[in-house]
Amino acid sequence: MKRVILIIMTMLIAAGCSSGRDWRSASRESAGIAPDPQVTKEAVLQVYGASTWGWRGWFAIHTWIAAKHSDEEFYTVYEVIGWRLRRGQPVVRIEKDLPDRYWYGERPRLLKEHRGAGVDRLIAEVDKAARAYPWPTTYEAFPGPNSNTFIAWVGRQVPELGLELPFSAIGSSYGH
Repeated sequence: MKRVILIIMTMLIAAGCSSGRDWRSASRESAGIAPDPQVTKEAVLQVYGASTWGWRGWFAIHTWIAAKHSDEEFYTVYEVIGWRLRRGQPVVRIEKDLPDRYWYGERPRLLKEHRGAGVDRLIAEVDKAARAYPWPTTYEAFPGPNSNTFIAWVGRQVPELGLELPFSAIGSSYGH
């Protein structure tokens, strides 16, 4: 029986590693979850998670924060991306972007949302915490620091977020 389970697991891993999918052509389009910033005037702060690329997505997610101040017509996305190190860039990415992009073909899910009164202050605190992240030039998929370490760290600096990441946010307890 153990041998059968081992064979099945090996086949599943091999299938996941050679799925024929290419990250370069995987969807990075909006999932249509976030409110349209051209129409929505209130402040919006959202935390997203999506399965990671390839076989790791069977058990792990990538997380990020998207925020829009009152009356802004764009979102700012806060995330950590490990491959940025290979380009000589810090892993922390803070840029205007689509808030609810597919994560290289994987549909995001909304983990937390704050909207309306008081959210502009919360966004300012998130921005301050993100810019003070203690590992801006370090990335390790396991045990961390990684994208989930970043979001969990911001959440600990801004407890008003009420952020509770799922178990699949591997690395979220790094440095804590």
